[in-house]
Parts: sequence; C-alpha cells; structure tokens
Amino acid sequence: MAASTYFLLVAFLALVTSHAIASDPSPLQDFCVADKDSPVKVNGFVCKDPMAVNADDFFKAAKLDQPRDTTSKVGSNVTLINVLQLPGLNTLGISLARIDYAPLGQNPPHTHPRATEILTVLEGTLYVGFVTSNQADKSNKLFAKVLNKGDVFVFPQGLIHFQFNPVPDKPAVALAALSSQNPGAITIANAVFGSKPPISNDVLAKAFQVQKGTIDWLQAQFWENNHN
Repeated sequence: MAASTYFLLVAFLALVTSHAIASDPSPLQDFCVADKDSPVKVNGFVCKDPMAVNADDFFKAAKLDQPRDTTSKVGSNVTLINVLQLPGLNTLGISLARIDYAPLGQNPPHTHPRATEILTVLEGTLYVGFVTSNQADKSNKLFAKVLNKGDVFVFPQGLIHFQFNPVPDKPAVALAALSSQNPGAITIANAVFGSKPPISNDVLAKAFQVQKGTIDWLQAQFWENNHN
C-alpha cells in the first residue's frame, strides 16, 4: 500500500510540474542571450558566453516607426521582433510586432500556439475578435470589438483571432506584445489549404461539407504569408 501511495504521489508531482513548466522557461540569471550558432539543440537557444555579450545583443534598429508595404493579398504586413531577430529576448518570454493594414486589409484568422497577445491600435480603426475553443454546448463563441486609436484588446493564447481594417480609404497601424520569445503563428487558411504536401481533398471536403472541386480550387491558390 505504501509503495502504491508513493507511486501516485510521484505521478501527481510529475503532472503538476509538467504544467508548471509548459511555457517559456523562466530565466535563472540576468540574461541568456541566444547563441544561434551553437550546435547544441535545446528547447529554445543555448546561452551565449556572458563575457562575449554586448549591448548590440539587446538592440535592433527595427525602424518600427516606418510604414510597411501592405500590397499583399490580405492587405497587411506583420513585422515581428522575436528571439530570431533579437537574441537578447532568449528566456525572457516576450516579443513584439508592428502590424500595418491597408484600407480594407486584414490580418487573417490565425493562432499563436505559444503566446497570449495584447494589441494596441496606434492609427486608424480595427474590427478584431477571437473565437473560443469547442464549448460544452458544442458552440464556438465569437468575442469581437471595433477598436479606435489608443484602444487595447487581448487575444488568449492558442485561440483563433483576427484583425480587419473596415475603413475603405485609410490605413491602420497596431502594435502587439506577445508572451513568448517565439510565439509562432498558424494562419488557418494557409495551414489547411496550403500545406506541403497538401491535405487529402477527401478529408477537407468532408470537414468543410463542400465538393472536392471546391477544395481543389482552394488548394490551387497562392497562400501568401504576411509575416516578415
């Protein structure tokens, strides 16, 4: 009996611990600048020798004050500053993005598998929202709002969300902070219809309850990535 109780206790502690560390690791020192040239593979990046670290490891001349090209098919441009662009972000659990929207442009439905996002409108107007995961009543609830300059909206981690500029003659700009050094992005349409190799049209036709020809047409489109 004692042995089985001990086993259950250990299993419980392992479960609790796994949930406690199921996000970006907390820093155990002042900083851990990413050494992207290291051959060692870890969850994240190996720390650069602290004696070799300098101020440039924490700096990027990102020119986030300058407008971006929004001539993509979706009419938006996401400029992401994460650990891949700024090594000093390693282990700090934060990143940043500037998002430019053409008139009637959008940042299409997508998710960030590793981060919550908080978005601030710097210029213009945005219609934004997110959809919940499958609920007990088998529904997916939409939470949406029209934002104006200075407004803030939060998108919970992992949930599908979007932003759309409803104004036909004025661009919009937003700044987003994300709770991961490498939040990731899954653009829903790109992932479903533009995967390589493609998902079987039998699967997608059944899932979307349409004809296979419709799926074939969607998969033949060029699914552009608006993240830079």
